[in-house]
Amino acid sequence: MASSEGPVQRLFEIGKRLLASLVATGETRLRLAVLELEEERARLVTLLLLLGLSLVLMLLGLGMLALLVVVMFWDTHRLAAILLCAATLLAGGSLTALMALRLARRHTLLKETLAQLALDRHLVEEHRETPRHP
Repeated sequence: MASSEGPVQRLFEIGKRLLASLVATGETRLRLAVLELEEERARLVTLLLLLGLSLVLMLLGLGMLALLVVVMFWDTHRLAAILLCAATLLAGGSLTALMALRLARRHTLLKETLAQLALDRHLVEEHRETPRHP
């Protein structure tokens, strides 16, 4: 008895299907966001560990290099050697800090999720603007 359904009942069924579709789409987008957050967290942990190790090794290397320069010029130009080493280390540190600040200003968090949501919004708006022919 499919014909015994009234228009209100059919409208409720259409509403339920639409709501189920919206929930499924929202769940898919949420899963994408969670996946991106997990990938970003793993990437950041690896990046921080590698940066910490390289920082320790570079500091030891630079310290030994500065000590070598100072010892080489100890008898003749010790103050100039110390000043040159300090200026070089400070300039390198400043440049590295500027590079780190520039890199930190980039926004990559949830980039794919935001792009997918923008595409969804565009498709909905495009669908709304196209006239329907009966």
